[in-house]
Amino acid sequence: MKSKTNGNTNMEEVTIISSSVIIEGKLTSNGNVRIDGIVKGNVEAKGNLNVGESGNIQGDLHADSVTIGGKVEGVVNAKDKVTLENKSFLKGDLITKILVVEAGAIFEGRSSMGESKRPDKPASLNPS
Repeated sequence: MKSKTNGNTNMEEVTIISSSVIIEGKLTSNGNVRIDGIVKGNVEAKGNLNVGESGNIQGDLHADSVTIGGKVEGVVNAKDKVTLENKSFLKGDLITKILVVEAGAIFEGRSSMGESKRPDKPASLNPS
């Protein structure tokens, strides 16, 4: 996909991990990523991260925006938005500004909406 910005032509990169691919280790990208395969390790994208229906990730995710259609076990940290599609399964905490959960999505964990950072521990209900 090409887009024009201030007269300059920029190419928006998308890295695709197909359903026949298994990656063990950290995956880092300076652009957008779509994962339809298996990743055993953390994934960091400086753009959008999309986990397709056949995608399976065992590790933490860090991106500007995360859309999950498959299975993720780990912490999801999105700068802007997390979308859990209707066939998604997320086991782990998530941190984001905007959270969208479609009917049928399964989420087991804690959510924190605000600044994109990992919570140290749950807040106490009893003030000290």
